Amino acid sequence: MVAFLAALHVVSSIPTLGSLAKEVGGNHVEVESLGKGYQDPHFVEPKPNLMLVLNRADLLLHVGLELEIGWLPPLVLGSRNPKIQPGELGNLDCSRAIPVLDIPTTKVDRSMGDIHPQGNPHYWLPPGNAKIIAREIAQRLEQLDPENRADYEKNLAAFNARVDAKLKQWAPMVARMNGTKVATYHKSWTYMSQWLGLEEIGYVEPKPGIPPDPQHLARLIAVMKQDRAQLLLVEDFYNKSVASLVAQKAGAKMLDHPTDVGATPQVKDWFTLVETVLKALSSSV
Repeated sequence: MVAFLAALHVVSSIPTLGSLAKEVGGNHVEVESLGKGYQDPHFVEPKPNLMLVLNRADLLLHVGLELEIGWLPPLVLGSRNPKIQPGELGNLDCSRAIPVLDIPTTKVDRSMGDIHPQGNPHYWLPPGNAKIIAREIAQRLEQLDPENRADYEKNLAAFNARVDAKLKQWAPMVARMNGTKVATYHKSWTYMSQWLGLEEIGYVEPKPGIPPDPQHLARLIAVMKQDRAQLLLVEDFYNKSVASLVAQKAGAKMLDHPTDVGATPQVKDWFTLVETVLKALSSSV
């Protein structure tokens, strides 16, 4: 009789990291996410039941760069799971190998809003970064489960090949976006803008996480008109009535986007997430 090893229990802070873990872990992992795809990942409610989820984890995947600073550390501590504490093999900060953008060049303080001193944590959409995250997860799974190293390597190679095939398929949409002037609600599109060649000319939030006042919105509308910004990008969970008004007055189109797996029922994995965003963007310019 063949004895089957129990699957590694992987817990991710956001569903997209869990989706990438499924790609490389295959049937050797079972994956749960603490946050939901339709939630603002800065503000997941640290409910006690999430400590129970973490208590059973063999591997915790988190975005890092202080994205989850307001809610994840107390959950990890309260989980009483030695395997996933900071510095342990079962705790993977997925930003470790990411080429981080928007690193502040001056001293950061609270007056600057929700500025991340280590850089912008919204990095998981572009394909190059998804490959980096997948590689980091595969390497950590190999360390935790060396017997299945060959499977993790094979799954990672298959994921990379699928990404490369999609990049060829997406190339016309990507090319169409180059040079498009956009405004965004939160400063969370930097990595996508770099990949697609979007030019960000302003933000609805005067500083990250700070609600806008009428004067700021008036200035933003003026800049959008002057620069002929075509789009205003906003995540599902931000104030759409404010964004819609700004877009309307500036003569731009507001696009509300999913930015995480599970934001809508159709967005089932990283591939459908990126494709959904790309299709919406390229059909609007």
